[in-house]
Amino acid sequence: MVIPAYFVKMSKVYTCVFCKNGYNDVSQAVIDAFNNYLGDLDTFFMILSTEYNVTLYPRETLIIFDEIQRFPKARQSIKKLVADGRFDYIETGSLISIKENVKDITIPSEERKLNMYPLCFEEFCWALGEDRMVEYIRDCFEKKVPLQQDLHHKAMLLFRQFIIVGGMPRSISAFIDGQKSFVKADEEKRDILNLYRDDIGKIDVKYKARVKAVFDQIPGFLSRHDKKVVMSSLEEGGRFGIYEDAFFWLADSMIANECFRCSDPDVGLSLNETRTSLKCYMGDTGLLISHTFDENEIIEEELYKQLLLGKLSVNEGMFYENAVAQELVSKGYKLFFYTHYNKEKNRNDIEIDFLISNRSKTRYRVTPVEVKSSERYATKSLERFIARYDEKMDRAYVIHPKNLKEEGKILFIPAYMTMCI
Repeated sequence: MVIPAYFVKMSKVYTCVFCKNGYNDVSQAVIDAFNNYLGDLDTFFMILSTEYNVTLYPRETLIIFDEIQRFPKARQSIKKLVADGRFDYIETGSLISIKENVKDITIPSEERKLNMYPLCFEEFCWALGEDRMVEYIRDCFEKKVPLQQDLHHKAMLLFRQFIIVGGMPRSISAFIDGQKSFVKADEEKRDILNLYRDDIGKIDVKYKARVKAVFDQIPGFLSRHDKKVVMSSLEEGGRFGIYEDAFFWLADSMIANECFRCSDPDVGLSLNETRTSLKCYMGDTGLLISHTFDENEIIEEELYKQLLLGKLSVNEGMFYENAVAQELVSKGYKLFFYTHYNKEKNRNDIEIDFLISNRSKTRYRVTPVEVKSSERYATKSLERFIARYDEKMDRAYVIHPKNLKEEGKILFIPAYMTMCI
């Protein structure tokens, strides 16, 4: 629903926040204002002002329509309200339901859409009051010097907390309010996962079952060595064409992040994407952890201890890789990966987790990104990629648990520095 619940004074600006619980929190007078007085905005604003005992200041009041999907008519009213010019407006709500609840309304052309991602690691640190740590990390990245070792360990501990808690605001709030309780954060994440399942249950029956099948299988896909989607795990004889709408729906709803194979990085990433070969990451890594482990497993302190100390025997690589995908997407990158099949060896001899580009049409450059969750690893695949595409590269990244170091074109950075790429 989109009816004002309270106002928060900020200097001369007043923010109107709308309630989240449907008609139950809204007086009939305000509902009638939306239904009957949009043609008489003086009366409309007078009713809002009177009903909530606040003064609305022209050009100084920002009105936020929260959970806009609960009352589509209010979304349609934006056209008249913006044309009126007295106030500014923000609409927020569930992206899934917003796209579904458009029947019988005209979508206002005045809307300017902004994608709101889960909090990235930098924002997570801000929430925990670690602003100076963020500044120090960025400074070391710019100077290409390692962090002081004790601070490196602290930053890695923060990053592992971020992986467990994730970037959903409700989860982070529960974590902080609960004196850094992973159990409280997990309760919120499971509520969010249940909301996702509820939303999936509301979509077109033609591909509802397939969306649910893909959603339930995301941890299984990512637990594979190559992280690629295997259609046969969804159904016998499964093909991408059958599930294409399901993957698109999950990505379009920002529940998941798609990563397609690029067949020829020498020319361009989007120009050579192979849509039938893909990885499917969760949009938020904290949600992935709750999605992966049974509720009884995750409340055991031993699991948290293993995750925090980087000693989880299984699945740790998939969480690191998902977190890197989450960071890259939050910075506006479209995700691609690369593999090269060697016919003589009868196997892939190059496998690159992520490819990102500088998005330039005049001086195109590609950057390979490899993710390593353990301290012992090889870089032969990356070295082969560099030899093959050296002229199209500026540098390569290896994201690992260790401190920063530079070797030729490869910059080895700790996982928390992904935010600096």
